[in-house]
Amino acid sequence: MRLDGFGLFVEDMGKMIRFYRDVLGFEIKEAEDTSNVYLVKDGTLFLLYGRRDFEKMTRRKYAYVKGLNGHSEIALYVDTFDEVDAAFRDAVGKGAEPVLEPETEPWGQRTCYIADPEGNLIEIGSFNRPFDR
Repeated sequence: MRLDGFGLFVEDMGKMIRFYRDVLGFEIKEAEDTSNVYLVKDGTLFLLYGRRDFEKMTRRKYAYVKGLNGHSEIALYVDTFDEVDAAFRDAVGKGAEPVLEPETEPWGQRTCYIADPEGNLIEIGSFNRPFDR
């Protein structure tokens, strides 16, 4: 078994597509009016699932966290500390909700947090060197 991607269950598909595409630069793989939308960022598959469609498919109702939630995070990496600051300013300027302004953590990473339109946390961070898998 291998990891194929990860996804979020969303209420407002159009708003979420526009955020991940226009604010964070994810590439959309099909039409925006589908119930499950595939996006890609740096070779990683990212899926948006319509909550109502998923409930219909599984024949169950689910409780969803509303507003700014600390349930999970998506981490994005940039190569330098300056890029963390610039990415934060750019995302907030395009409508992302600021959560934590850029700061250098005791473990040497510079991080900041924003939230998408449905309150999911997104970390932008760097160890001030190119990404190393």
